[in-house]
Amino acid sequence: MDTKTRARSAARAHIFKALGHPARLYMVEELAKGERCVCELTELVGMDTSTVSRHLTVLKGAGIVKDEKRGLQVFYTLRIPCVLSLFGCIETVLETNAKDQMALLHEE
Repeated sequence: MDTKTRARSAARAHIFKALGHPARLYMVEELAKGERCVCELTELVGMDTSTVSRHLTVLKGAGIVKDEKRGLQVFYTLRIPCVLSLFGCIETVLETNAKDQMALLHEE
C-alpha cells in the first residue's frame, strides 16, 4: 500500500471510529432532524452532560458535526448530512445478515 492510500485509509478509519459508538450513532440520527443543544442531547441519550460532550467532541473532531456557542449553551448540527446514506447501507447489511441467518435455520 502506498503512502497516499495508507493516509486515505487512516482518514476513513478515523471517521468510522467516531461513528463506532451507539450513543454517537443515535446523536447523529437526532441531529439529522435538526439542531440540538447539548442539554437536549443529554436528555435524549440518557447520559450525563460531560459524557455527551465528549461524544460530541469525537464527532466534531471527525468533521461529522459542527457547533455554535450561544451564551452558555452549545448547539450542534450535522455538518455532513451524507453520513446518513451510510446508515442506509448499514441497514442493508443488517437485513442481509438476518436473511442469511434465517436461511441457515431453515436448512434441512
